[in-house]
Amino acid sequence: MSSPPILERKDMLLEVHELKVSYEGAEALRGVCLGVLGDAITTLVGSNGAGKTTLLRTISGLKRVTAGNICFEGQRIDDLRPPQITKLGIAHVMEGRRLFPFMSVLGNLKLGAYLRTDKKAVNKSLEEVFQLFPVLRDRVRQSAGTLSGGEQQMVSIARALMSNPKLLLLDEPSMGLSPLLVHEVARTISELKQRGVSILLVEQNALMALEIADKGYVLETGKIALGGTGKELLENEEVKKVYLGG
Repeated sequence: MSSPPILERKDMLLEVHELKVSYEGAEALRGVCLGVLGDAITTLVGSNGAGKTTLLRTISGLKRVTAGNICFEGQRIDDLRPPQITKLGIAHVMEGRRLFPFMSVLGNLKLGAYLRTDKKAVNKSLEEVFQLFPVLRDRVRQSAGTLSGGEQQMVSIARALMSNPKLLLLDEPSMGLSPLLVHEVARTISELKQRGVSILLVEQNALMALEIADKGYVLETGKIALGGTGKELLENEEVKKVYLGG
């Protein structure tokens, strides 16, 4: 594929510059550069092992940077701890949902707001996530582990939203879901954008991801191989062949 794109805007919400990260002795990210604009959906597509999850984990502070830097709203964050990054406005929905299965839905949701002290604002956020996911209102006392896969994914996203993020990192939100629920995930992501939440989406369902994305990047073996609008990548012949089934 063609060489990686140059960051062409100076008003990025998130900027990743020449990022290198090692994982278990191997270099997982090799000079990654990308940007996420405010009020936009940016997606990362690539094969398993390309480094997509590592990139999200590094942005949220769960992995340490070997070289390069990450800036959020103009401030370097690659030397901050995860709670500090969360407090700045970045929330991470990790692959596999990672709920507390024996805790109630409400308990899981409230954990998402553990850094917030304004109870009135927290209650407002709780009402907003119930508007986004009405079924959760009826499940508040139910143990999270007894929910369906789709409902668990709703709780996982809603918990992250309880931190009132400016940027939401989503790692494989459609994994293991039925085609109907995949459509619902796409609808939810688009609605979050309309509500002013920016999204950085990692998704194996490249077709779904690129259809809703404003901007997209292809990550190959730890490097950005290609970038463009979602529409441009959908029409790219190499992307069609490798990620969209021809």
